[in-house]
Amino acid sequence: MMIIAVDGPAASGKGTLSKRVAHHYALAYLDTGSLYRAVARDTVIAGGDPRDEAAAVAAAEKLDPKTFEDPGLRARGVGEAASIVAAHAQVRAALLAYQRAFAAQPSGAVIDGRDIGTVICPNATVKLFVTATPEERARRRYLQLAEGSIPVTEDEVLADIRKRDERDKGREAAPLVKAEDAHLLDTTNLSIDAAFKAAIDLIDAALGRSGSAS
Repeated sequence: MMIIAVDGPAASGKGTLSKRVAHHYALAYLDTGSLYRAVARDTVIAGGDPRDEAAAVAAAEKLDPKTFEDPGLRARGVGEAASIVAAHAQVRAALLAYQRAFAAQPSGAVIDGRDIGTVICPNATVKLFVTATPEERARRRYLQLAEGSIPVTEDEVLADIRKRDERDKGREAAPLVKAEDAHLLDTTNLSIDAAFKAAIDLIDAALGRSGSAS
């Protein structure tokens, strides 16, 4: 069983990269950010406040995996609320078992998030920490939002990125940090294809394999 843990800050490209890596190795894929986005969405739908830990925990305990693909989870406001609920220790605890069970399936898995290599799967086969400068990440997220006709400026997106970075790195429960044994992949100046090739090269080297991404 092979588990590939991919961590990194918002808009670093880890999601797109993880999907391609999962396809390359024929592994299941889980975007743990979708769990927290779903918790945030369900908390608000139930009339709660994402800052209220009890309300967020109640939503986490009733989470339906079938809703993780809801396009609405990618809305800008949901992402901000997700960052808030993700800071609650009890919410993270409520989602821990699901994430570990997903990783333990016989086929193996690629899981991306903020604390995969440090908390969820500390014994993962290979760990990657994917990052990029705040400015580049803001540019990518801005273009993504623009495609959806969401009225926002790049400066506003950059401010959001910096705020999320501060919250993710500063929270007491499972803060965003590179695992000591994780391979650093800076995608600032890399295209999607170049980042994918770099990731496959790192993973194959860690596995003692030789080959190339396609």
